Amino acid sequence: MNTCKLVLCALIAALPGLPGAAAAQGFASISSQPPAAGAAPPSPTGETQAAAGLALADRIVIEKGARRLMLLTGGNVISTYPVRLGLNPYGHKEREGDFRTPEGVYQLSRRNPRSDFFLSVEVSYPNAADRARARKAGVRPGGLIMIHGQPNVPRKSPDYYARNDWTDGCIAVSNSDMVDIWLRTGVGTTIEIRP
Repeated sequence: MNTCKLVLCALIAALPGLPGAAAAQGFASISSQPPAAGAAPPSPTGETQAAAGLALADRIVIEKGARRLMLLTGGNVISTYPVRLGLNPYGHKEREGDFRTPEGVYQLSRRNPRSDFFLSVEVSYPNAADRARARKAGVRPGGLIMIHGQPNVPRKSPDYYARNDWTDGCIAVSNSDMVDIWLRTGVGTTIEIRP
């Protein structure tokens, strides 16, 4: 079995309920049979990566200006992906609704296999400094900043999503890149978002 199929099968096994979503995205050959009773899904930070030959990232760096997300292990870049940002991509997020992607050091705080986008991983924005800055300005800091794939129900052409900054402040990647990021990171992974 090639690595791509192995990674996709590991992802399916790790995400109960995803086979239907995968089939909707054109992967009709993936079995929708539930796992055997009592079977534990593979850990997103354990056997799945080892079986697929993937290195687990201990840090994520996003360079907004370069529209690039890098996964690092021990300071070495192990993978790089193009990204799309918020509709107003320049500068640090200051308040809810400003369509900016935050800048700073955060952690991945939650994984959501059933989001409105193809997989999502939440960034821990706002941190204490972000909340204090917003409070001083008399505004809400916003939140729910995610790294995610493409919309499950697209409202624009695939070309639009590939070429434009289009999110409300999140970091968007292709669905195939999101599978790789999902498998190589876990809750607690440090993420640094640079200008």
